[in-house]
Amino acid sequence: MFRRIREQRAFWLIAPTMVILAVVIAYPVLRALYLSFQADRGIDEETGRFQDGGFAGFEHYLMWLTQNCGSGVGTCPPGTLGSDFWPSVGVTLFFAVVTVSIEACLGLWMATVMSRNFFGRSLLRASVLIPWAIPTAVTAKLWFFIFAENGIANKILGTDIAWTTDPWASRFAVIIADIWKTTPFMALLILAGLQMIPKDVYEAARVDGASTWQRFTQITLPLVKPALMVAILFRTLDVLRMYDLPAILSGTSGSTPTTTVSILVVADMRAGNFNSASALSTLVFVMIFVIAFVMVKFLGANAVRTQETQRKGADA
Repeated sequence: MFRRIREQRAFWLIAPTMVILAVVIAYPVLRALYLSFQADRGIDEETGRFQDGGFAGFEHYLMWLTQNCGSGVGTCPPGTLGSDFWPSVGVTLFFAVVTVSIEACLGLWMATVMSRNFFGRSLLRASVLIPWAIPTAVTAKLWFFIFAENGIANKILGTDIAWTTDPWASRFAVIIADIWKTTPFMALLILAGLQMIPKDVYEAARVDGASTWQRFTQITLPLVKPALMVAILFRTLDVLRMYDLPAILSGTSGSTPTTTVSILVVADMRAGNFNSASALSTLVFVMIFVIAFVMVKFLGANAVRTQETQRKGADA
């Protein structure tokens, strides 16, 4: 009886939170899914009035995936939003792989330095977090001025590179700006994992004659792996929905060399295609979900399960 009362009390305590989550998260997702199966509104040629498109099935999904505009048009002409889906997916994955890889290495190095005891460590930790604390829009505008035609980058390098319009230069400009801003976030998460490693382990390894490199590869990396994988997971999910940084640096036309899938969604909405944009948003959601599932299931990004395994090993 008392157990039933406790369970009911727990239910009523979490019920308000569940209702808020249902309103804030579940409803928009379900609404977007519903709209993705509806045809966009258009003008009736006979009456000249706007009319609802009605049920469209998987027409929008097929348009994005096969780049077939339908209605006898066939393959979407170059320069249209329908032809930009797979290039934008490639650009998004390119940003994710390059930025997350570099940020993980730099974040691990920064966290290793900040975990040591030295004079001014608190000041260093505070200063490292400044780029992460700056709003992304402000960061993007800052780097936009740096990569301008007569900006600091070209002045220092003595070049005239078109950092915001050249296909590859603009992509590397986005990568540099993103690394500068979000590496401190990776370092902060990895530092939390490093501080959980007992100092006695390092002392024992040092007494046994282990070198600095051996202590790093045999102790630091295995024990910090859960925190490192969680940091990589968070940053990967963040990069896959990147919008503001490339949008401010290179524009939001939907056909720029730095167009990500999020920019493509917004460009389609601005064109008035709300239902096809909903289908594209659903595809982005599925892509992010699959990548997150793979990382959690097969790459060791499940920190909760790792902690439970370590706790059971300690109890044994």
